[in-house]
Amino acid sequence: MTASSLPAVAGIGLRAPHYRQVLDTLPPLGWVEVHSENFFDGGMPLAMLQRVAQHYPLSLHGVGLGLGSLVRPDGEHLAALKRLVDAIQPAAVSEHLSFNHSAQRYVNDLLPIPYTSAALEVIASHVAETQDALGRRILLENLSSYVEYPGNEMNEGEFLAELVKRTGCGLLLDVNNLYVNGINLGTDVQAVLAALPAEAIGEIHLAGYSERDGMLVDTHSQPVHPGVWQLYAQVIADIGPRPTLIEWDLDIPPLDTLQAEAAKADTILQGARHDA
Repeated sequence: MTASSLPAVAGIGLRAPHYRQVLDTLPPLGWVEVHSENFFDGGMPLAMLQRVAQHYPLSLHGVGLGLGSLVRPDGEHLAALKRLVDAIQPAAVSEHLSFNHSAQRYVNDLLPIPYTSAALEVIASHVAETQDALGRRILLENLSSYVEYPGNEMNEGEFLAELVKRTGCGLLLDVNNLYVNGINLGTDVQAVLAALPAEAIGEIHLAGYSERDGMLVDTHSQPVHPGVWQLYAQVIADIGPRPTLIEWDLDIPPLDTLQAEAAKADTILQGARHDA
C-alpha cells in the first residue's frame, strides 16, 4: 500500500467551471483535487482528468462511499473507484468519515458518526476492506457536524487515532470543519488536535463557511475565514508543512481567486519551513 505522495504545498479543488481554463493555460498550481464520483462514468470527463494528471499532482476525494455506515461499502461504488484509481494513479485517495446508507436506503449527505467502540469496530472493517480493494492507503476526513451523540465514548481525535492504529489509514484534516464544530458544538478543538497522530496527517483542507440561524455551516462558498487561517497556522507550526487544499464548491469564483487563497496557505507553509 502506498501513502499520499502529494507535495507539501497548497493546491486547489478543481471544479467544472475551471477545467477548460486550466487545460488551455496550465497555470502554476501546486496540485489539484477532484471529486471521485464525477468521473465514474468515464468518457470525456475521464479523458479530461487524465490530461490534467499529466501536468499536476492529483488527488481523488470521495463523497459517497459512506465508510461510517453500518452496512459494508457498496460493491459497485468501490469497483468504480478502483477503476478510476487504476486509470489515474493519483497521488492520494481520500474519503469522508461519514455514514450515508443502509441496506434499504441511500442519503445524499455526509452524516456524522458516533465515537464509540462499537462504531470503531464496524468502521475499521470498512476501511480495511476499502484499502484492500484499492491496494493502497486512503486518507479519512473529519466532518463538520451539527449534532452530537450523547453516547460518545471518546473525542473525535481519539477516535481517529484508534482508527489509524487499527487500519494503517492516513488522515485528511479539515481545519474548517474542526473550527466549525468548535463554534457550533463547543468541541474542544485543542484536545482533538492533541489526540491526532501527526505523522498520519497526509493532507489538510481549508474552506469558507456561511452563517445561518446563528450557526456556522460548512458551505465551501466563501474565502477562508480569519479564525480558520489562525487555526491552520497553529496546526502547521505544530506538525510541519502538509499538502493543503483550498476547497470552493458553491458560488465558485474566478480561478485567480482560488490561486490567491492558495498563495496565503503557501505563505504559512513557507514560514513553517523557515522556522524549522
